[in-house]
Amino acid sequence: MQNLLGLSIKTNSWGQRMRKVYYIYNPKTRTYDRIYPTVRQRALSILRRLFVGMGLGAGSFLILFLLFGSPSEKELRIENSRMQAQYNVLSRRLDQALAVLQDIRQRDDNLYRVVLQADPISDAIRQGGYGGTNRYEQLMNMANADLVVNTTQKMDVLAKQLYIQSKSFDEVVDLCKKHDEMLKCIPAIQPVSNKDLKKTASGYGVRIDPIYNTTKFHSGMDFSAKVGTPVYATGDGTVVSAGWETGYGKCIEVDHGFGYRTRYAHLSDIEVKRGQKVVRGEVIGKVGSTGKSTGPHLHYEVVVKGEKVNPVNYYFMDLSAEEYDKMVQMAANHGKVYD
Repeated sequence: MQNLLGLSIKTNSWGQRMRKVYYIYNPKTRTYDRIYPTVRQRALSILRRLFVGMGLGAGSFLILFLLFGSPSEKELRIENSRMQAQYNVLSRRLDQALAVLQDIRQRDDNLYRVVLQADPISDAIRQGGYGGTNRYEQLMNMANADLVVNTTQKMDVLAKQLYIQSKSFDEVVDLCKKHDEMLKCIPAIQPVSNKDLKKTASGYGVRIDPIYNTTKFHSGMDFSAKVGTPVYATGDGTVVSAGWETGYGKCIEVDHGFGYRTRYAHLSDIEVKRGQKVVRGEVIGKVGSTGKSTGPHLHYEVVVKGEKVNPVNYYFMDLSAEEYDKMVQMAANHGKVYD
């Protein structure tokens, strides 16, 4: 019985490998007999070697693919890392730009607009967001979606605030062009000749009513003076009313534009009429004691954008620093209220 298969590999004289030769042990003769594989055996052997090689190659490729990825994936990873770095740089630059814009905004609101007597832009307008909850939905499927969306939001905020600030500066420039005209119109002198301040009777604030003896808010300043003392327009403007008003008696109201109005009450004479243009220092009436009044005086009010304010802040062209300080102290005292 043939029980052992053996093989040998022959080489030529130059050490080159030659075709394999197969032998089988013959127990009867106790020798090795050479055998010749069939075509089928040779084909199966070749296929076996081919499949083993393909398997080893596929396994090696899979291991390398899992460890290092494909060249295209490696390139995509590098590109993604580069884009992420660029987004991080862009995000930091946007933060810096927003900080600079915030400084410009503060200068605009607290310097330029204060000097030009303009209201600051409200936070509701400056900080207003964009409408629509799905504005950034198309970005959510991107790699590093949070970073991309956050950066895009910053760009949108920067673009909107730049637009608002640009419009604000357009308004500031327009106000600057009108600044000289505005300075002529802003109330800036006392309504009666009062250089020595002796005519200052009562200031703005809570006072005791001289007739009803009750606490009330005095919305202007009283200047005691003889009947017939000239009353002056405190800024350029247009007379919007000149006649009798309940409580105020004979009264004149002047619209100075730019949100400013002044009222002169308890007059004995009115020397202007409605619609007449007046200039600062022009005589518009005379002191009297008409209406609700306990003695000759002028009741003077300053109204800014519909709100009555303290007139003591509007004598800056009429008083020195020392005189203004003295006026403020006198106006702060309760003094004598005539109406």
